[in-house]
Amino acid sequence: MDIDSGITAWMLISTALVLLMVPGLAMFYGGLVRTKNVIGTMMHSYAAIAIVGVIWAVCGYSMAFGENILGGWFGWNWDYFFLKGIDSSIMEDYRIPELVYAMFQGKFAIITPALIAGAFAERVKFRGYCIFIALWSLIVYNPLCHWVWDDGGFLYGKAIDFAGGTVIHISAGIAGLVAAFYLGARHGYPKTAMHPNNLVMTVTGAGLLWVGWFGFNAGSSVSSGLQTAQALSATQVAAASGALSWMLIEFAVHKKATSLGFVSGILAGLVAVTPAAGDVPVYGAMILGFIASVICYFAILLKNKLGYDDSLDVFGIHGIAGIFGALGLTFVLRAGSGADSMLEQLRYQTEGVLASLVYSGVLTLVLLVFVDKIFGLRMSPGEQKAGIDHTQHGEHGYRMNNLV
Repeated sequence: MDIDSGITAWMLISTALVLLMVPGLAMFYGGLVRTKNVIGTMMHSYAAIAIVGVIWAVCGYSMAFGENILGGWFGWNWDYFFLKGIDSSIMEDYRIPELVYAMFQGKFAIITPALIAGAFAERVKFRGYCIFIALWSLIVYNPLCHWVWDDGGFLYGKAIDFAGGTVIHISAGIAGLVAAFYLGARHGYPKTAMHPNNLVMTVTGAGLLWVGWFGFNAGSSVSSGLQTAQALSATQVAAASGALSWMLIEFAVHKKATSLGFVSGILAGLVAVTPAAGDVPVYGAMILGFIASVICYFAILLKNKLGYDDSLDVFGIHGIAGIFGALGLTFVLRAGSGADSMLEQLRYQTEGVLASLVYSGVLTLVLLVFVDKIFGLRMSPGEQKAGIDHTQHGEHGYRMNNLV
């Protein structure tokens, strides 16, 4: 079979764009923490590239896209082990080298556990974090990916998740919420002021995420045609609508718009459209992005009132917008997409959301307890006061006196 060079070229670009999101996330998170934690926080994102990148090549792709085993809990195919059997394989459905598809999907596997780190920023030991994300990738992400995106999965062809609302954002969001409750608040929170160290870095990181998201969503069409253009357009419009919505809320409430609010709106819109990008028209994407920002804004206000310490609002943005996008897409689907009836599709979407919430939430708690008891996760108050840059890495992000 001949390779389609056009589709292959686009998928190579999309793979690189999704990888770009990881340093974008590192900058986004790194700018939001205090100065003494900036390097350690950025390392959480970069460590995922190394750890999950190797796991995916060894067995992750096999677990996600292999034949059903253990009742369909996950997949397995020895040809995918170390990717040894697909070195010269061409996928019939897409006419691209299977290695390209494996690497594209691998970037999704990398960024998902990296997202979780924002929920427990500034208080986890690096070794414990590395062990946790390795286990989480194996036990949580790979089975979820198999259920939704492999043709043997029980949600495949039912719950619409074009690019990862259920598999990625809901699973990471609920994992972050569970981790925030299990580990408890940062030392001194909420009495001690914990201001971002560098909003310029955060805004730049958000820009990289926005650009990378075109590969994330439009690349998930695994084509270079009409649906690719539809997904790209939906992504752009939803992000812009989310940012505009957040700005309008801040103007109404505070009489000024903040950069942090603007980039939070971008993310809310992007997350909400992710499960829907290839299946909703532009006006549908606009609606999803606009409403997602409103919901996430009030979800973060509720978090502050409840007092739990989801440090960088992983659940408040990724979890909430992911749930809204996965359910909300039902009402703005393009004609011909989804099930025969809206009610039936809503049932499928609800099943997907609940499967991700329950499975990721329960298994995350189990893994947190295991890693914490065996290896240690939470830093001591003294270590937190010194900062994770110094205690966990022996480095400093800035060489200036009296920065905390």
